[in-house]
Parts: sequence; structure tokens; C-alpha cells
Amino acid sequence: MAYKGKYKVKNKKKYVGDPDKVVYRSLWERQVFKWLENNPDVIEWNSEEIVIPYICATDKKRHRYFIDIYFKLANGKRYLVEIKPDRETKPPKTPKKRTKRFITESLTYAKNQSKWHAAREFAMDNNVEFQIWTENTLKSLNIKVLA
Repeated sequence: MAYKGKYKVKNKKKYVGDPDKVVYRSLWERQVFKWLENNPDVIEWNSEEIVIPYICATDKKRHRYFIDIYFKLANGKRYLVEIKPDRETKPPKTPKKRTKRFITESLTYAKNQSKWHAAREFAMDNNVEFQIWTENTLKSLNIKVLA
């Protein structure tokens, strides 16, 4: 099974944006798309249709952050969601010797922090809640976590 691919939206009335251009970048994203489509409380959703500008802490340059998921519930609450493995939401552990892997993980963590800071500000300005969903979140929502 592919970890990335095109997602075929079945309930096009719920999708806000172009339902023919939905791409999943992980099996977790694909499972969340299915959950959004099948959840009767979700009245609209999209993936990577909302773009938030941010300044990255690593290079001090302006970039664009494509939010993984937006959805709205029947009660009117709206959410922006980033899907990440739990380990990527925490700073990397400092090894005894600085390795290339540690440096890469540190830069990725700093970049993600910059994105998430911008997303939180955007969410506050637009009456939306920003959340980071990990495998733990997916399990708590009864979304099947595939290996």
C-alpha cells in the first residue's frame, strides 16, 4: 500500500475546494480523510486548501504553510489540523555527539514550531481552533492507525 497518493473524495458535497486534487502524504492522513467523510458531525472539510504565510526560524525567510486539514462540525466549530508523529512534536534528544541526524531533526523541529506559531495566530484571528493530531489523537478518535 502506498504511503502517498491521490485520495478519491466520495462525498463531494462536504469537500470545500477541488475534490479532484486531494492528496494524502501519509496513511494517517488518508485514514483521517475517510473519518471526515464518514463522520455525520463533519459538515465540511478540505486538505491543503488553506495556506498560511510564516517566517521560518531557521532561515528568517517567508514561506507558505499548507495546513493538512480544515473541517467544520455541525455545531459550528471549525478546526485546522496538522497530522504528525508524536515524536516530531517534541524537541529531539541531544546526543552525546552532534550527529547529522540530530541537526536535521533540530532544524525540522524549529521549522515546525515556526509553522505552528503562525497557524495558532491565524486560528485566533479567524475563530478557528488549531490542533496537532498524533497517532495518540487518532486512536482516541477511533481512527484506525495503520503501520
